[in-house]
Amino acid sequence: MALDAATLALCARELSDALLDARIDKIFEPTRDEVVLNLRTRTGNPRLFLSARSGSARACLTREAFENPQTPPSFCMLLRKHFTGGRLLAVRTLPDERIIFFDFQCTNEMGDTVVNTMAAELMGRYSNLVLVQTKNLANPAAEGKIIDALKRVDFEDSAVRQLLPGLTYTLPPQPQKISFLNGDMDALLAAVRGKDLPVADALIKTTGGVGPVVCREAAYRAFGGCDTAADRMTDTDAAALRAAIGAIRSVYARGGTPTAVTAPDGRPIEFSFLPLTQYAGGAEEMPFASYSELLEGYYAAKDKAERLRQKSRDLARTVRSLHERAVRKAAARREEQAQSAACEELRVFGELLSANLWAVERGAKSVRLTNYYNGGEVDIPLDVRLTPSANAQKYFKEYKKKQTAARMLTELIAESDAEAAYLESVRYEVETAEGEAALAEIRAELKSQGYLKYYKARDKKQKPADFLRYESTDGFLILVGRNNAQNDKLTLKTARGKDVWFHVKNAPGSHAVVMSGGRNVPDSTKTQAAILAAVHSSLNGGAKVQVDYTEVKNVWKANGAKPGMVLYDPYETAVVTPDPALAERLRVK
Repeated sequence: MALDAATLALCARELSDALLDARIDKIFEPTRDEVVLNLRTRTGNPRLFLSARSGSARACLTREAFENPQTPPSFCMLLRKHFTGGRLLAVRTLPDERIIFFDFQCTNEMGDTVVNTMAAELMGRYSNLVLVQTKNLANPAAEGKIIDALKRVDFEDSAVRQLLPGLTYTLPPQPQKISFLNGDMDALLAAVRGKDLPVADALIKTTGGVGPVVCREAAYRAFGGCDTAADRMTDTDAAALRAAIGAIRSVYARGGTPTAVTAPDGRPIEFSFLPLTQYAGGAEEMPFASYSELLEGYYAAKDKAERLRQKSRDLARTVRSLHERAVRKAAARREEQAQSAACEELRVFGELLSANLWAVERGAKSVRLTNYYNGGEVDIPLDVRLTPSANAQKYFKEYKKKQTAARMLTELIAESDAEAAYLESVRYEVETAEGEAALAEIRAELKSQGYLKYYKARDKKQKPADFLRYESTDGFLILVGRNNAQNDKLTLKTARGKDVWFHVKNAPGSHAVVMSGGRNVPDSTKTQAAILAAVHSSLNGGAKVQVDYTEVKNVWKANGAKPGMVLYDPYETAVVTPDPALAERLRVK
């Protein structure tokens, strides 16, 4: 569900109460659609989150820790120039508009006091963040002018409304609809009864200010699960709808109740400013203490996945292409090896020709000879340009060539298989990377292996991410690598002799090590470490996963092996079921 104007107005009221007179301390842009303002108030340091992403546009306070890019985007730098140090004067909305305005008193580059406004337009795929100079006593001509927009809109994008620096800021055009929450009730009911639609759909078409879920809620409260046709409503039906809408208006006037509805599997379905009776019995209601908590709780998981998908999209595409190429290369070499395996026939042809030169006519295209290996006859193709003896030597030469190729292809196929297995592990790491630091390490690894180009001026060294840390119920520290580079570092440098090493059998996954500290590791800790190794692997959706484990002193790396690729012997194998909930409980925060 998209954020509607009614919920946005209540959220704005809440933000105004919490943030008035707050000053902007820092500004970040985690992704191209999101901005975070670190604020300072007399009571704390709240963070205001503004998202212009089409599927989750919103404005709310956040507690989430964002990973910011190493180099701030240009829009972030512009925000810092015009808004850093600004004091929040007001948080405003307009009736039935999905736009929230944040007015900040700032100082411009000339030292003049100005009022700059962030207009967060939260309108689905048209969502945007527009910066406007609202007041400038030293230069009144600049008032109402756009400083810039997160997503610029030129004349090619829209002939009606452009959002470009220097243009006057105007509100987007609005369809002529009756306000669901403030409009005249008689006019609203008359408009609904004029539609040849179910009542819920008629409310969506004729009213503004609320989302479809509120319109459906009004129809459900009026008629239960049996929605009626709007143009055939009786006076009794109209009175029931009037009462339902009136009840919703009363809830809104009191500030509403931030509520989300989730499916039995925990998946969020809808949210609103009132309890949603239309989902009674089929879903669970979750009340929230504030609208900021409601919006963050509803969108957090979705946004985290989308944020990571944006950052890893290009790298994932590159690694997928490299892996597919390695698989095709291995398949082509196997096919060439299969052809080379037929080289014995060439030797036989050469020997038969050498033994029967007298029977071969010069210039013949082929000759039929007795194959003294099996007693049968065989037709041997000939090159008409060569003598019988030269044809025999040609077959011997091709035989030796194929024999050498077959021998070399065995090694090349092993190399291709190793490369494909390595790239498959990198592909898994990209898909499961938890942030920009982990992706940067994967890029650095691929550059060191020659798969990506290295640009010294552009590639800045980034602080490496730490191992994933867990603590078993017996008190043992368990470290898990995030990528191949960390796997090598963990297994070959960090771990020591009696520390116990774990990895899923014959599949991409992270190395997990129980740091024993010289003590004997109990079976319960080994089981938990095996489960963690299974969770952090490509087999984390399986029911019974085989995990090999051994003391780390039994693990070594072959010469020339790719990052993360190791050998181990002796070892034991445990069969476990991946348990993400256990991993979350054991995680050291």
